[in-house]
Amino acid sequence: MFVLYKKELQRFFNTAMGYIVIAVFLLITGLFLWVFRGEYNILESGYANLDGLFVLAPWLYLFLAPAVTMQLFADEQDKGTIELLYTKPIRKTSIVFGKFLAGFTLMLIALLPTLLWYVSVLLLAEPIGNVDSGAFWGSFIGLVFLAATYVAIGVFASALSKNQLVAFVVAVILCFVFLYGFELVSALFSSGSVADVVERFGINAHYQSMSRGVLDSRDILYFVTLQSLFLLFTHEKIRQ
Repeated sequence: MFVLYKKELQRFFNTAMGYIVIAVFLLITGLFLWVFRGEYNILESGYANLDGLFVLAPWLYLFLAPAVTMQLFADEQDKGTIELLYTKPIRKTSIVFGKFLAGFTLMLIALLPTLLWYVSVLLLAEPIGNVDSGAFWGSFIGLVFLAATYVAIGVFASALSKNQLVAFVVAVILCFVFLYGFELVSALFSSGSVADVVERFGINAHYQSMSRGVLDSRDILYFVTLQSLFLLFTHEKIRQ
């Protein structure tokens, strides 16, 4: 699995994909947080926090994660190299997990430089260090879990088609459905308890919960379960 993981990660950086994903994520979030005037601008807000990052990132990852994962299986199916991979002495579980880890690692690499912005906010605060660190780290960890979930969904979408564009579109739709779809459906119920149950099936409810700085085991279990399900779906798809 490690060999496949290393190969996929190298492929990201041997082409422009890896650099584009990192650059787009950091450029767009950086411009909104530090340059463009508006509600997300840290310097204009009067408050030392990175809330804008955690509002923007799920939407950016909604497109960047599918862009990263669309080639993982679709490209190999299109070129016919997937059959060669299956003949090698490596379990299909390891193939799925190796490709998932490569995509997730790239998303994580794009996120890590934002820790420098956290240090900047700490220094800008009055007095220095007067920042809600619990909320920041909860949101950051939540974003890591969200990125991993998007990648798992994207890997599954990539296994569904030989066409990378189709894989991209399917992944974007599925990610959006799980991010906000259940929240939209919950608004149709008049009963608050039913609406709450429906909303808890979506990613956003658990992401927002972690953003409060409290790491609830139920939120972590939700993300791990959703990731595992989509990786299992991928495994079953490639077994056919």
